[in-house]
Amino acid sequence: MKPLIAPMARRYAGASSAAGPLLFVESTRRAQLGEWVRIEGDDQLERRGQVIDVGDEITVIQVFEETLGLAPATAAITLTGETARAIVGRDMLGRALSGTGEPLDGLPAPIGEARLPIWGAPINPVRRRHPSDFIETGVTAIDGMNTLVRGQKLPVFSGPGLPGVELAADIVENARPAHGEPFAVVFAAMGITERETQVFVSRFRQSEVMQRTVLFLNQASDPTIERLLTPRVALTTAEHLAFAHGIHVLVVMADITHYAEALREVAAAREEIPGRRGYPGYMYTDLATLFERAGVLRGSPGSVTQVPVVTLPDDDITHPIPDLTGYITEGQIVLSRELHQRGVYPPVDVLPSLSRLMNAGIGKEHTVPEHREWADQLYAVYARGREAKLMAAIVGSEGLAPADRTALEFVDAFELQLIHQGGSRRSLDDTIRIGWQLLEELPREELTRISESTWKLRPSHRLEKQP
Repeated sequence: MKPLIAPMARRYAGASSAAGPLLFVESTRRAQLGEWVRIEGDDQLERRGQVIDVGDEITVIQVFEETLGLAPATAAITLTGETARAIVGRDMLGRALSGTGEPLDGLPAPIGEARLPIWGAPINPVRRRHPSDFIETGVTAIDGMNTLVRGQKLPVFSGPGLPGVELAADIVENARPAHGEPFAVVFAAMGITERETQVFVSRFRQSEVMQRTVLFLNQASDPTIERLLTPRVALTTAEHLAFAHGIHVLVVMADITHYAEALREVAAAREEIPGRRGYPGYMYTDLATLFERAGVLRGSPGSVTQVPVVTLPDDDITHPIPDLTGYITEGQIVLSRELHQRGVYPPVDVLPSLSRLMNAGIGKEHTVPEHREWADQLYAVYARGREAKLMAAIVGSEGLAPADRTALEFVDAFELQLIHQGGSRRSLDDTIRIGWQLLEELPREELTRISESTWKLRPSHRLEKQP
């Protein structure tokens, strides 16, 4: 196939074949992986595309829009010479945009400060600073039991029908840094419905959180390839706000499962050899290119923190998507179907949940001095109560030892008084206070994780000492 015009933009007459959203073009010279493409068909519609594979003889183009009615042989294909870029800048705050940055809020397209490649660049390990600064999310199960720190990537594992996305939206509304530094949220939604789009936009506007938030909303009806671009556009925006403007940015991505399914769909269309459960063998690497863009840099006042939401297919935590996500990230927040059915919100099961960086972000310098022992003791009693609950189902509560019966009673109080918030924001001070109230109901001799010096730090003791 002979190019019609040359320099940077190269125009070609016709594709050799098509398969669904893919066009296969012969003899394209100097095509770049990720290059933007314009396609003009006989139906007078101009479509967007992207180069997703460059071979010796065939270049594969993923078409964004519907290909119905497009005749490959007569299509005019222009390789623009430009890879995918995102408009970035502080004027993005307060905007609701599509997954590729097109306005959804009826306002003009953002002008921005720069157009940056969306693929980003790996953070130099030498420039990374170990995350250690507490982020208050307003969620007790996170702030108290599985603390989130700046620069961390802490996913939410949610089964189908569980409120993982709703919890993410709560975090968007309620999260704030511990010391009042510049703070912003980038929310990247992938594969959501039109109704969910309207819900998110209206909810954030009503809560006045919109002025410090950028929404990138990829809908289920949007092209599959756009779903793969959405988190990268969001992360590019977050990196610019963090490292060019010194803002601490929280990136919430929901749903990574929809992203992975789009990745599988594109891989299948390219006839790649499938890996586990049909997902491409490079999915681990691909996910890592997203998650490893979180971090704190030495000499930079800003940071990028990630809270991705992962829906567990069939509630299977061993599924490739949560399995690979767990390898790359620093813990997980696991939602419980049983707690959800009992009306506990957020239904976080603290036992399988984990924040691997919690110890770096709590204690005297970050939260409260007693935080570690306080959390350890709550975990210990709750875990014993859960075991007692299983035993009671066999032998009855009467057959339990007195300490086990006490722990069994603690389970309901812990779930209904501490974990359950009903959608309202809870400060860390309130979280610590409620936890101490629960512990004070237990015999002191059973609180083996609490030292005497820490026991004296409980709020009721401090009040007793006041004149």
